[in-house]
Amino acid sequence: MQQEIEVKFLDVDFDEVRAKLKKLGAVCEQPMRLMRRVVIDYPDRKLQATGDSWVRVRDEGNRITLTFKKTTEHEFGGAQEIEVNVSDYQKTIDIFLAMGLIVHTDQETKRETWKLGEVEVVLDEWPWIPPFIEIEGLSHDKVKSTAEALGYHWNDAVFGSAVVAYEHHYPGAKDAGIKISKEPEIKFHLPVPDWLKKGKS
Repeated sequence: MQQEIEVKFLDVDFDEVRAKLKKLGAVCEQPMRLMRRVVIDYPDRKLQATGDSWVRVRDEGNRITLTFKKTTEHEFGGAQEIEVNVSDYQKTIDIFLAMGLIVHTDQETKRETWKLGEVEVVLDEWPWIPPFIEIEGLSHDKVKSTAEALGYHWNDAVFGSAVVAYEHHYPGAKDAGIKISKEPEIKFHLPVPDWLKKGKS
């Protein structure tokens, strides 16, 4: 599996990030667009329960991807994935449903993708939390240097999936990370779930 070398910084201002990226000579490869995804697992959530893994089908606007992701550690470089492009969002999901797996959560997000040399910087927006960015590259040094060039302090970095952002913004929600991954729908038009709202800091 390919190792993901990436880091997130939370609570960002997109306009400020864009201005810094332009000043550094970055190129916007994909403007902000709505993305949809589903997380697929066995009915008993065996992949997540036994290996902190999951299958994701994602419509990224310009392509559709099928990904197997596995989190080994919630730290820099602690995630691995296998990813391929597929041609049809719903039919790919239907294949897994026919095999007896189920959709555990249906999500939508917004994303803008920038390229700075060999490093990718994405501006992410998820329902119910402030926006954040993700910096991904081929090496630890390039990711760190890009974060520094954008004015971010490494002590403020977080690692892992978007779950960590929900845990950060709703620290009082018991088992927020576990529950958000089980939320049937995470979509912009839906209200904040009561269990999550109670955990607001």
